[in-house]
Amino acid sequence: MPIDLKDVQSVYKDAGDNIIFTTMDLKRQDHAADLEAIQDLAEHIPAFSNSLNVRYPEAGLAVAFGFSRKAWDYLFAEQKRPAELEEFTPITGPKYTAPATPADLFFHIRAKNSAVPFEFMSMVMDRIRDHVNVLDETHGFRYFEGRAIIGFVDGTENPSALDTPDYALVGDEDPAFINGSYAFAQKYLHNMTAWNKLKVEQQEQAIGRKKFNDVELDDDQKAPNAHNIVSQDNHDGVEHKIVRMNVPFANPAEGENGTYFIGYARHWDVTKRMLSGMFTKSDRLLDFSTPISGEVFFIPSLSVLAKIADGEAL
Repeated sequence: MPIDLKDVQSVYKDAGDNIIFTTMDLKRQDHAADLEAIQDLAEHIPAFSNSLNVRYPEAGLAVAFGFSRKAWDYLFAEQKRPAELEEFTPITGPKYTAPATPADLFFHIRAKNSAVPFEFMSMVMDRIRDHVNVLDETHGFRYFEGRAIIGFVDGTENPSALDTPDYALVGDEDPAFINGSYAFAQKYLHNMTAWNKLKVEQQEQAIGRKKFNDVELDDDQKAPNAHNIVSQDNHDGVEHKIVRMNVPFANPAEGENGTYFIGYARHWDVTKRMLSGMFTKSDRLLDFSTPISGEVFFIPSLSVLAKIADGEAL
């Protein structure tokens, strides 16, 4: 069963220029009504996207919508479940912990202008507002040259464009959910005052790359716990990749600077091993970056969304 890119939500393109991330919980006051609302939303999401892309083709709207394990078990208890979908549990290292912040629903909406994500999210909330509690809404932006807010080029470790579907999209190993993706969402707050006090050379040692031209440092030039060392997954002697996106967000007057990390993967286990490496080996970047959330979601294919809308067996 080959991957069909026409059946895929937007899980492997760039993070976007103007971005809204939203996590929600279902109110769970009436299961039948909650399920009906989600079925209605699943039916309308492709139509909303198509309409906005027809009306504003230059905006390049892209949308990913997914479910956590607890949402899947609540909504679709009698249905098949994506093979690797589980509740995220905290990863505790010697210095830092990746917290788990349970949520039911996840949205990643992006476009070249801010009006289109706003319009899309408004249309979504018109359908489900009475059935959800919003846990977090984060508005991100594209920083200079696509850099993370700490000043380094983002996405260098991503697979090439031609290889991306192989790393981001579920394949024949789980045929009922082919063309879906496992998304891990995690927010960080940065101590930019402390980070900016480092010399550029010290920042480069922490990341493992040059800041200006993005060239990777030789291993003996990196800190032993450099970010691009400890975040690799070399399980069974093979380097495994995911599609990483680090989206800046900020409230400058309040001194709040952060990164919303989203990783899309064919196998959740790969992302989990990367996170485990970061926290158990005390990633140098964590000395300046505090995680405040974390949850894994499954982003179903468009055909699975259609089955959800129609109440068909998965």
